Amino acid sequence: MNPLNAKEEKVTLELSYAQKTIGMIGGTSWESTLLYYKWINQAVRAHLGGIHSAKLLLYSMNYEPIVSLENQGKWEEVGKQLGHAAKVLQEGGADFLILCCNTLHKATPFIEDAIAIPFLHIADAAGKILSNNQKRTVGLLGTQFTMEDGFYASRLKEKFNLDVLVPQLEERIRMDTLIYQELCRGKVLPRSKAEAKRMMQDLKNAGAEAILLACTELGMLVQEEDAVIPIYDTALLHAQEAVRISLLD
Repeated sequence: MNPLNAKEEKVTLELSYAQKTIGMIGGTSWESTLLYYKWINQAVRAHLGGIHSAKLLLYSMNYEPIVSLENQGKWEEVGKQLGHAAKVLQEGGADFLILCCNTLHKATPFIEDAIAIPFLHIADAAGKILSNNQKRTVGLLGTQFTMEDGFYASRLKEKFNLDVLVPQLEERIRMDTLIYQELCRGKVLPRSKAEAKRMMQDLKNAGAEAILLACTELGMLVQEEDAVIPIYDTALLHAQEAVRISLLD
């Protein structure tokens, strides 16, 4: 065998397996970070075959103190902690970053200011798919911060021309409780599923063409068959977009 040809074959093989390293800020909550890890690795294996897995770095945060800061309105401190995590991942060799939580994207500027590598915003991953599927009005389910603070809906409107509908106040409060007191603690209850289905029906009745699960834990509770209009899971779409970027030449 010609050793030069063998060398060329080896180089070609290595290039075909090339991946960018995904940096993940997770633990927010770890219940959904588990899903991210599974989905990312499943997608890499589907693309590359065999027993391939993803190249990634995970910075897993302790979520309880972060949520306490959120509830005190101390978003600058939240942002500083996220910026630190982002910098650690960059220094560790990540090529780009994802944050495995919708709510914490409120602190996106702190993350972007801390790093020189790209940051893949979760709303962009979802907005691109919704726009490609010609959706114009979406019902948004998530924490109260995500549904009420404007940082999420405004990004979908400005970048993807999407109109966003949210549940009534009482239902927003209930959804917030459901997320933090149940899903983030690994509890998936039938009565909560029924409540979420009613909220989705109400959003459809108000004019929503699709439901956006803008909380990374909500896919634990509801699936496509639970609504009479399409459901888009931001966590899944985010994970899939991260893999697509990772595998690009």
